[in-house]
Amino acid sequence: MNPLRLPPLPTLREIIRLYGLRAEKQLAQNFILDLNLTDKIVKYAGKNLEGAYVCEVGPGPGGITRSILNRGASQVVVVEKDKRFMPSLQMLAEASEGRLQVFNDDILKFNMENIFPEAVKKDWHGEPINVHIIGNLPFNVSTPLIIRWLAAVSNHSGPFVYGRSRMLLTFQKEVAERLTAPPNHPQRSRPSVMAQHLCHVKHCFTIPGKACVPTPDVDIGVVHFTPLKEPLIKLPFHLVEKVVRSVFHFRQKYCRKGVEILFPYPMMKELTNEMFESSGVDPTRIAPSLSMEEINGLCLAYSAICDRIPGLIDYNYR
Repeated sequence: MNPLRLPPLPTLREIIRLYGLRAEKQLAQNFILDLNLTDKIVKYAGKNLEGAYVCEVGPGPGGITRSILNRGASQVVVVEKDKRFMPSLQMLAEASEGRLQVFNDDILKFNMENIFPEAVKKDWHGEPINVHIIGNLPFNVSTPLIIRWLAAVSNHSGPFVYGRSRMLLTFQKEVAERLTAPPNHPQRSRPSVMAQHLCHVKHCFTIPGKACVPTPDVDIGVVHFTPLKEPLIKLPFHLVEKVVRSVFHFRQKYCRKGVEILFPYPMMKELTNEMFESSGVDPTRIAPSLSMEEINGLCLAYSAICDRIPGLIDYNYR
């Protein structure tokens, strides 16, 4: 037997019966019980996980966890909020001979900066590090979580203190399409820009909803993120996010309407005109048609105005 492969274990269905587990609808949980499918998901994390350091989010009964361990990961940390899964995950930890650590915690509060050895860290501008974040995310946390992790990419914080850690995550198919949509695509939106200005983003494949237990109403997209050495928009995350959120607030109207809400009414017209004159962007374009270069121009123009007008960055039209 390959020493890095797990010994024979009960099937996932047997584990679910043994511990009386079921997916909680209010937690938006869906299990993937087909180990051929979990193997396929994990293959998209990288050609070779041997010696890798992996943090898995929301492992549930541990199907993807088994596939990660069987591909030879050196250290696997799983973070599971639902304590019902602790006994089955601890059984897996015992079978892993020290390679698996289990934390009963909320990933939105969990500190990922100290889970792997200091020696793992590599220079950001080198090759992507052999650290991976993998997760079959509950639908209700997937969008806020990826925005939080993209902010961490921007700041080189959280799981990105080690270097350019890669992410392999599941989303509702529609969200996966938004994250990867190019300009002029029907799904082009705020998440498209925020993800693509910081990462190379790839929609790997779609999992039919019927492959999950219980069957969700939607299909699931598997998305891979590799942080870029340099962001396409070299400005603070919160500033970029504010401009992009405003520009896409009225997706199918002239982008001028979205830019206007960046400014208080008395100065709205003058500063909106300045934004478009400075950036060279046509104010009658709609947001989904804007290229990354054009959005960069709007962000740079807004940043220059904020530098000139104290407190403007904190203005919220609502």
